[in-house]
Amino acid sequence: MPTATRFVVRSAVRSFSSTTNIPKNNHQKTHQFLEPNSFVGSWDRPRTPKEAEAKLAGLRRDYAKQIKDLRREYMKDTELIRLEKQRKEEARLEATRIANEERKKLKAEAAKVKAEERKIAREEFQQTLAKERAEKLEHWRMGERKREEKKREKKELLRRQSSVWINESEWEKTIVERIVQSSPL
Repeated sequence: MPTATRFVVRSAVRSFSSTTNIPKNNHQKTHQFLEPNSFVGSWDRPRTPKEAEAKLAGLRRDYAKQIKDLRREYMKDTELIRLEKQRKEEARLEATRIANEERKKLKAEAAKVKAEERKIAREEFQQTLAKERAEKLEHWRMGERKREEKKREKKELLRRQSSVWINESEWEKTIVERIVQSSPL
């Protein structure tokens, strides 16, 4: 690309960028500065290296002391958080235990109710069986009585008929004949 074309392209781009309303970064105008710190600028220039070393050692001690205090506070906070978590976990476990006990009680009560229902059903079944057995026994006894009655009636009928068949006057004669002849009737 020749240099003249490059210049035209660059100027077009420049003119384009300057004509559009792109907001500029004016962070310097909107920046909010912090309040002045007492520590900044408080360092007086030491006169001797020994004095500088002593100041530096004092600053290190103060820093170590601040860090120690921060660590102690952090440990207290973490211990409080750990205790809070432990308390919440214990409360959750207690609530779970109570819920389990309640569920077990309900289950036991349901089992008792079912056992009572089974017992009542079994008793009703036993009563029904006993009633049916008593009815069957009574029916059987009535059948037996009827059979006995029929047997008696039959015997009675046979006795009456047999008395009709043989006269009493001929009775002795017939018995003697039967004994002598011994042939079946």
